[in-house]
Amino acid sequence: MFFGGASGAAQAVAARHVDTYLVWGESPATEAARIGHVRELAAAQGRKLSFGIRLHVISRDTEAQAWEEAERLLERLTPERIAQAQAILARTESAGQRRMNALHSDSGTAALTARSVRDLEISPHLWAGYGLVRGGAGTAIVGSHEQVASLIEEYHAVGFDHFILSGQPHVEEAYHFAEGALAVLKSKGLLAA
Repeated sequence: MFFGGASGAAQAVAARHVDTYLVWGESPATEAARIGHVRELAAAQGRKLSFGIRLHVISRDTEAQAWEEAERLLERLTPERIAQAQAILARTESAGQRRMNALHSDSGTAALTARSVRDLEISPHLWAGYGLVRGGAGTAIVGSHEQVASLIEEYHAVGFDHFILSGQPHVEEAYHFAEGALAVLKSKGLLAA
């Protein structure tokens, strides 16, 4: 059973009852600390968990092409739409959603005015742009196929075995990812052929 929740209560439930603890993507260092904490909680219950992460991806042949796609996504958003979504998301009681909101709280205003896609890069190749208008998982790995695969490999190294990935538009991004980053991961032996 997969289960997510960023609050202390949710982590305690995960430690006691679930098979896989699922998070929305923050930096690898932040997630490593969270995995360590939940692992300790589970160990105190005599249990071991696996860990999963939910991210969007924008994977292209070059880094520049990936950031251009992120820019195209951002350009479709009006300042009014972002403000409306942020007002709704700010009222949440969800600890996980508050964490996602905080990832772009300083740069969100810049995105409303300067609309700089890179202002929303919160860690190398980790972009909080989705979170401007979307509740839930609000971060995306953005980069060349090699860079996307490298960041996935870094998340795996800190303890993630399950990856739930998506993109916009769904079919087209799945194709870009499968032809590029997935092929890189397979060539590194990180996935079955």
